[in-house]
Amino acid sequence: MAMSGEAANQVAVIGGGAWGTALANAAAAAGRDVILWLRDPEAAATMARTRVNQRYLPGVTLRNGVRPTAAEGDLATAGTVLSVVPAQTLRSVLGRLEGALREDAPLVLCAKGIERGSDAFMSAVAAEALGPGRRIAVLSGPSFASDVARGLPTAVTLAAEDGALAARLAGLLSGPSFRLYHTDDVRGVEIGGAGKNVLAIASGIVAGRALGESARAALIARAFAELMRFARAYGGRPETLMGLSGLGDLVLTASSPQSRNFAFGERLGRGASPEEAAGGKLAEGAFTAAALVGLARARDVEMPVAEAVAAIVTGAAGVDDVIARLLARPLKGEFE
Repeated sequence: MAMSGEAANQVAVIGGGAWGTALANAAAAAGRDVILWLRDPEAAATMARTRVNQRYLPGVTLRNGVRPTAAEGDLATAGTVLSVVPAQTLRSVLGRLEGALREDAPLVLCAKGIERGSDAFMSAVAAEALGPGRRIAVLSGPSFASDVARGLPTAVTLAAEDGALAARLAGLLSGPSFRLYHTDDVRGVEIGGAGKNVLAIASGIVAGRALGESARAALIARAFAELMRFARAYGGRPETLMGLSGLGDLVLTASSPQSRNFAFGERLGRGASPEEAAGGKLAEGAFTAAALVGLARARDVEMPVAEAVAAIVTGAAGVDDVIARLLARPLKGEFE
C-alpha cells in the first residue's frame, strides 16, 4: 500500500536530547510535521507546555510544527523516522519501539559510534534490532545542535544503499539553512562519524596539555590519515572521507570546545582522570575508542593516535607516556 501524503510529510524523531531537538526543529523548518518522542512522559509534557528543551537546549524555542510526546503509539503515523539516541543504547531503544513504527518508514540513524561488545556499526545494529526489510539511512556531518536548532547554516551528508532513497530523504529534510547532500556510501559515512569522535579526543588532549597549535594541526592531519586507512580497509570510499561526513566533521569536532569529545580530551590533557573529565556527560568517542582500535587491528590497520586515546581513556597509560611514545615512533614517508 502506498504511503499517504500525510504520512509522507510526517517525521518522527526518537530522542529528546540536544541533537534530537535540533533535528526536530530543522525538519519543521523544512515544512514537515514532526513528532519528537521522549522516553520520559514528564519531560515530554513539560516541553510541550514550555516549548523549550530546558535541560539539553535552553534558550531555543521549538518550532510550531514540533509535537513532543512520550506515547509510543504517536510514532505509528510517521512516514520517516530519525533515531537520535546514543550509539550504546540504540539496540535497546529500537527493540522497544519496533512494533510502534510503520514497516515502510525508512529509519535515519543520526547518532555516531560503534557498539561496544559487538563492534558493530549503527546500521548493522539497527538491521538486527528491526529485522530484515527495513530501509536504513545514516545522517552525519559537521554540525552542532545549537547551530542547527537556531537555524544557522549547516551542511551534512545522508547515506543510504539505495541512492534514490538517499536523494529523497535529503530532499525531505533539507530546509532554508539545513542542507543535506546524499550518497550511497553508508559505511564511509558511518566510519567518518564514529572515527572522528575518537580522534577529536586526541586533539583536545593536545590543547589541554598546551602543546601548541602546530602540534594540534599535525595531530589532526595524521588522525585523518588514520581515518582514511581504516575506511579503505572496511569498504568506505576515499571521496566520502574527504567530504562533510569525514574531513568536515573531524575539523569541526577536533577544533572546538563545543564538541563534547574535544572538551573531554582537553580536560584529560589538563590532568583529569577519565571519570573526572567525563563530568557526567556522554563523550561517545570514549566508548568507541576500544572498538575502533579492535576493528583496526583485525585488518592490520595502523592507527597510533586512536590507540593512544584508547589507552588513556581505559587507564592503561598516562597522557605523558602516550605523547612520548607517539613522538618516538620511527620516521617514515608521509604517505606510507
